Amino acid sequence: MSLTGDDAREGLTCVLSVKVPDPKFSSQTKDKLVSSEVRPAVENLMGEKLNEWFEENPNEAKMIISKIVEAAAAREAARKAREIRRKSAMDVNFNASKLKDCSEKDPSKTEVFLVEGDSAGGSAQTGRDRSTQAILPLKGKILNVERARFDRMLGSQEIGNLVMALGTGIGRDEFNIDKLRYHKVIIMTDADVDGAHIRTLLLTFFFRQMPELVEGGYLYIAQPPLYKVSRGKSEVYLKDQPAMDEYLIEQGIDGAMLRQGNGEEISGNDLRRVVDEARQLKRVLEAFPTHYPRHILEQAAIAGAFVAGAVDNDLQGTADRVAQRLDLIALEWERGWQGRITQDKGMRLARILRGVEEVRTLDGPMLRGGEARRTGTFTQSLQDVYNLPATLVRKDRSQVIHGPLDLLKAILEEGEKGLSLQRYKGLGEMNPDQLWETTLDPDARTLLQVKVEDVAEADDLFTKLMGDVVEPRREFIQNNALNVENLDF
Repeated sequence: MSLTGDDAREGLTCVLSVKVPDPKFSSQTKDKLVSSEVRPAVENLMGEKLNEWFEENPNEAKMIISKIVEAAAAREAARKAREIRRKSAMDVNFNASKLKDCSEKDPSKTEVFLVEGDSAGGSAQTGRDRSTQAILPLKGKILNVERARFDRMLGSQEIGNLVMALGTGIGRDEFNIDKLRYHKVIIMTDADVDGAHIRTLLLTFFFRQMPELVEGGYLYIAQPPLYKVSRGKSEVYLKDQPAMDEYLIEQGIDGAMLRQGNGEEISGNDLRRVVDEARQLKRVLEAFPTHYPRHILEQAAIAGAFVAGAVDNDLQGTADRVAQRLDLIALEWERGWQGRITQDKGMRLARILRGVEEVRTLDGPMLRGGEARRTGTFTQSLQDVYNLPATLVRKDRSQVIHGPLDLLKAILEEGEKGLSLQRYKGLGEMNPDQLWETTLDPDARTLLQVKVEDVAEADDLFTKLMGDVVEPRREFIQNNALNVENLDF
């Protein structure tokens, strides 16, 4: 790679003061000085002083040289971009590549699906409407353009295929939105964590390299289902795990009744409200470190151990109430829980089980932490429902309920009865007709249009989450960890 003067001058701003008698300018606008005696004097003096400064400041000189090399690399990348653009997106070689094009040539009537892998591409190719729908399979995870230089990005086979398929070219000087071959560019990835990662990488590419696609409303995200639920001849497709839980809860609540220990009965919308609260509490409890058993935390919440100030006002009494709750949910021969105060002002819960002591400890700092305070806000409503053992009755079945986790599990199990569940690990597992019914059919599918309401905020988010610097990303994860509702390991 050779360096040029333009590489050295790229991004350079120079303020130069020259006093010249009778100056000569190139035009009436006086934008360029053409006095022949000025150039050699300025070049000699500047060259001499720059050489001295570079010798005295080697670190800064290295930074400048590095900047020049990067400018040369970007120039070379732009040259490659022009070559890519010169290859017509309509030629035979291109259509013979991975793109499965459509027959319609009017961009306003066509759409291209960016699918994850060849297997999904095969199903989509068979199930699509060949007249208006094109399919472009992408192999693996594309390059993270937030961390890659422009020339390296253009060297990526998948990005090259994508750029050629869209027909717009790439780069500040080469991109032309009027050449876009499809007015719907649809990201269609699997409904799992890998699919979400690929979708994020594609969104990063479009936001950084083709923002006009987003601004023009051409970019969409497909919503393929993760589950198929069948009951008899009836079939329902569900997008993700929260949608699945929602469906099972609706089915489980239908015809169900919760009879409380005091004889009161809860059903219908009131039961739905109690179940929704159980889901909320479950998410909060999942934020605690994993070495705290969830059923211990659940019963401690009902006993009031997480209410603000409770452990400071009467720690031993609180430990006794938690032990009583644990005895309440234990089998008769497994009872005998006792609570003790620990040195860090927490509680030690223990029982003798088959001759062996079982010990569970709720640390003092944990009892006074943020998760505990959030859990404490549920205590009053939990005591209203679960202070005494309740019974869930549905059809001819009944089961004892000791807490919100019990209730949620029971309702979900009731919702599953009589259902046939199928989980799609990838789009390639779906038959072409199923893919058409759920994701490709314009009359039945759901698409999310990608919009940017605040460009500065979006820019900051992509830099933070997709960039090289780790610390802002770690801080973002820590600040938002408790808001996660569907975490895939």
